[in-house]
Amino acid sequence: MNLKFVGQNLDVTAALKDYTLSKLERIIRHADQVISATVTFSVLKVQKKAEINLHLSGKDIHIDCVDNDMYAAIDCLMDKLDRAVIKYKEKKQPSHQTLEILTGDIVTEPE
Repeated sequence: MNLKFVGQNLDVTAALKDYTLSKLERIIRHADQVISATVTFSVLKVQKKAEINLHLSGKDIHIDCVDNDMYAAIDCLMDKLDRAVIKYKEKKQPSHQTLEILTGDIVTEPE
């Protein structure tokens, strides 16, 4: 997985990188097909913004979150990203009910 950190009007510190990496571990558990991710940190006057572009096989996900604290923005970002990845996986994989319908035995009456 290629991981890139970008800072706009902000220096990306090792603490921000480590905190984000620890939170991304949860996402990587859910999505094993992550190709690349770009995390952007920016400062908008008083508010801090964290956004991510996650490139999965077959889908690109873009999430952003704004808060007064950068660590709170990262937490919010990872929660949203976790929900989006789980939603993508549920859409991608067929449900158990459709499998039962498709694999059910067809009984024909003898003539």
